Amino acid sequence: MRLGAWLENARTAIRALPEEPITSLYAIIAHYLEKPAYWPQAHPEFELNEGQVFQLNLQLKKLMGGEPLPYIIHHQEFFGLDFYVTPDVLIPRPETEILIEIALDNLADHPQPALIADVGTGSGCIAVTLAVHHPIARILATDISSKSLAVARRNCVNHQVRDRVFLLQTDLLSSVRARFDLICANLPYIPSEKLNSLEVARHEPRLALDGGKQGLEVIAHLLTQSADRLNPGGLMLLEIEFSQPEAIRALIHGIFPAAGITIVDDLNHLPRLAIIQR
Repeated sequence: MRLGAWLENARTAIRALPEEPITSLYAIIAHYLEKPAYWPQAHPEFELNEGQVFQLNLQLKKLMGGEPLPYIIHHQEFFGLDFYVTPDVLIPRPETEILIEIALDNLADHPQPALIADVGTGSGCIAVTLAVHHPIARILATDISSKSLAVARRNCVNHQVRDRVFLLQTDLLSSVRARFDLICANLPYIPSEKLNSLEVARHEPRLALDGGKQGLEVIAHLLTQSADRLNPGGLMLLEIEFSQPEAIRALIHGIFPAAGITIVDDLNHLPRLAIIQR
């Protein structure tokens, strides 16, 4: 079968998924055949053998079944960098790039080497991105999941920051006694009762999504731990759900009564990030 014929059949199939762009098919082909992203469109005459047709159909079936494209091709772009992802970690999203921008702005104002914690690192996208863009920083990236840390380790190696990002399997910062200039975290913040109704919970790890009854149990735990782990003048950045600004303010005030608190909206004008300035 020629590639153009397979593409035509696949285009017909994904019409059942109105929100799935045709570029997803090009990405699947390029990934499986190990070709550049533009290659599938330029070579409709390429002859696929029987094994290749079988494998592409398998990937198409996954896409039709709702599996996110980044898990199929093991790739997601974040802040201009390419990250390896598996179903063991959350897919990096543009909303989290706001955290990176604010962190880098803060680090630029403090040119001395900073000690940073990325708590619940998952794929390592936050830790690796900060290490790439701020080469003098030292970063501790923690996660309770050994499978997540294996993905993060691969991304550290791919981006050549393994000597500056230190990976630790632990519950948040429970086994850490260091004090940090910057603590970043994209922790589970979805209330448990909401999860079953969300598409994201069908494929992405529940451990990285379920924030407990109010969605703030894990975040509250980190805030308590951070009381003696955030340096004076230090900054803490926490990604939150849009419904949580007032609840997170109350939590923060209870643990950091003198801290400055700012809530930043995402590109959809929804509350997304809590900034704590000690």
